[in-house]
Amino acid sequence: MRLFPFLEHSASSENLAADSEKIPSEGMPPADHAADAGLSTSLEDYLETIYELSQSGGKVRVKDIASARSVKAASVSVALGKLADLGHLRYERRGTIALTDSGLSIGRKMLSRHKMLCRFFAEVLQLPADEADAQACAMEHSLTDKGMNQLVRFFEFLGSCPEVGNVIERFHTCPRRHGESPAVQEEGPSPKAIDHCALCHPAPSSHPTRPLTALRPGESARVANIVSHGAIRQRMLDMGLLPNALVEVSRFGPGGDPVWIRCLGSQVALRRAEAETVLMLPEESANEG
Repeated sequence: MRLFPFLEHSASSENLAADSEKIPSEGMPPADHAADAGLSTSLEDYLETIYELSQSGGKVRVKDIASARSVKAASVSVALGKLADLGHLRYERRGTIALTDSGLSIGRKMLSRHKMLCRFFAEVLQLPADEADAQACAMEHSLTDKGMNQLVRFFEFLGSCPEVGNVIERFHTCPRRHGESPAVQEEGPSPKAIDHCALCHPAPSSHPTRPLTALRPGESARVANIVSHGAIRQRMLDMGLLPNALVEVSRFGPGGDPVWIRCLGSQVALRRAEAETVLMLPEESANEG
C-alpha cells in the first residue's frame, strides 16, 4: 500500500544517459548550495532546465532551452556563454549542449530541491500544481542545506509515523483551513482526535526496510530513510536520494565497493558504507492502492 495515498510522489524520468563513471571525490559540497560557484538564480535555473531536458535521453539544443524557459534564443546563448566560461557546460557538435560534472551536480541539486518543495506545497499544503511549481521555483535558490535536510526529514517522518497521516488528513479537511467555522461536536472529540502520536510505539510493519546494499543488481526499491548525518547525508540528498525516490542498483565494484545506482535519471556511485545507511522499502509497498 502507499504510505500515504494523499502524498503521492510522481516518479522521475529514468532515461538520462549515465554520468561519467568515477567514484565521488573525497571533498564534500559546500555548506550551502548558493556557494557552489557564485551563480545567479537565473544561471542556476538554466542548469536545472538543461539537466531536466537531458533526462529524456536526447540532445539538448538552444531552441529546446528557449522553449522550456519561454525566453528568446539570444538570451539562452548569453547564459550558456557565462556557464561555459564558469566550466559548468560545453558545446558539442551541431549545437548540442552537455553539462560538465560540476554542471550536472548543480543541476541535479536544484532539481532535488525543486521536487521536495513541490511535494510540500502540492501534497501537504495542497496548492494547485502550477502554484506549487511557482513557489518551488522561487524558493529552491535560497533553500540552504540545513533547510533541505529538515524538509527531507519531515517527509521521512511522514513515512514512518503511523499516526501522522490522520493529522495531515484532519488538516486538509479542517473547516478553519478553508475559512469556515468548525461544527460543534456535542459528544466531544473523537478518540482519534486525542490519540497520542504512535511514533514512540510503532506498529509492526508489513514492509520492513533493508539497506540499499541488500538489493541485487537490477533490483529497484524506494528510499524510506537515510540514517547517516552531516555532509555524507547532505551529499546523498543532493544526489536525489529523497523519500520515496525509486532507486535501481546497477552493479557493485570489486568486493562490493562502490555501489553503482540509478536515481533521479543519473547513474552515481556510493561507497558501500554510505549505501548501508540508505534504508529501502520494496517498490510495490509505495504503489499498492
